[in-house]
Amino acid sequence: MRALLVEDDDDIADDVARALTSAGYLVERAADGENAWFLGDTEDFAVVVLDLGLPVLDGISVLKRWRAADRVMPVLILSARGAWTEKVDGIEAGADDYLAKPFEIGELVARVRALTRRAGGHASSVLTIGKLALDTRRMAVLVEGVPQKVSPLEYRLLDYLAHQQGRTVSAGELADHLHGADGAVDANAIEALVARIRRKIGRDVIETRRGFGYVLSGA
Repeated sequence: MRALLVEDDDDIADDVARALTSAGYLVERAADGENAWFLGDTEDFAVVVLDLGLPVLDGISVLKRWRAADRVMPVLILSARGAWTEKVDGIEAGADDYLAKPFEIGELVARVRALTRRAGGHASSVLTIGKLALDTRRMAVLVEGVPQKVSPLEYRLLDYLAHQQGRTVSAGELADHLHGADGAVDANAIEALVARIRRKIGRDVIETRRGFGYVLSGA
């Protein structure tokens, strides 16, 4: 799944990007508010981590613009402004969560995962769809309770489909969330990836809806 990280401190951004990448997210970065606003307004992200003290355009203004344009992706504010009044301002502007600096990377990742799960209609860290279960904390895949060996890319595809509440997802959308909007990946590559997953965990786990895309069986 794609995550947008908006942070102008390179050291913090590097640490957060590494942690989110290890947690299975495809991370895209912006270092100023104007670029962040454009990316969030024109591209789809599963979650956003947004600093407030940004150059060009501050984070609260970015968030207000997104919400005014009906952009509904979950947003975690990450800011040195830790006073309760600042938190209230952020939540009222449309943030879903607020984490003050300094922070623990593990807590940030846990909050991001929770926001992503809730946006997909899931409360537990284990997502169960039919006979498939994904443990999002351990990044593990189980079929009828039996652990399966999958690659990071295969896990990310299953994870994205599992968060879609049974919605059919096109090959193009899957490519965007697996490789980024600029990734030169066509529908044939996604079909080949789905075929590899089916060989490992069973053909009936992912259903193909011709002309529309893919959905997890039993979702």
